[in-house]
Amino acid sequence: MTAQSLHPRVQVVWVLRAVLVAAVLSLPFAGAFYLDRLPRWAPVAAAGVFLALGVTHAVLKYRRWSYEIREDALYLDRGVVTQVRTTVPLVRIQHVDSRRGPVERGAGLASCVVYTAGSRGADVRIPGLTPDGASDLREELKRLAIRADGEDAV
Repeated sequence: MTAQSLHPRVQVVWVLRAVLVAAVLSLPFAGAFYLDRLPRWAPVAAAGVFLALGVTHAVLKYRRWSYEIREDALYLDRGVVTQVRTTVPLVRIQHVDSRRGPVERGAGLASCVVYTAGSRGADVRIPGLTPDGASDLREELKRLAIRADGEDAV
């Protein structure tokens, strides 16, 4: 299988998150403006900088995110500043969920969460899938994990 990218609509979700974060981070600048400690343009400039950084990060994150299923493992590539390549051996997969939070439902998207044997927090999430794509991925990973477990059994 070749590397799969996320659905382009996930960029909208990530950009909306960036807008929210920019608004929250700009609040102290707005408060300082109302206390006459900053010039009039400072809150707008701060919001603009935070928004530009957030939108740029969302676009770069989308371009970098990919996953691939091979015969032995699930491979994930992601990250903007720190690029991370994760390998999840199929034999280590415990269970797989498809998930749709309120924001994902609003964007018509879903995620696939793969839980693995190992330490606490040993799970990976593949965001930005269509609901059918998340279900198909869940079923494929489940089938491959069952087959890999049978091959690995003593």
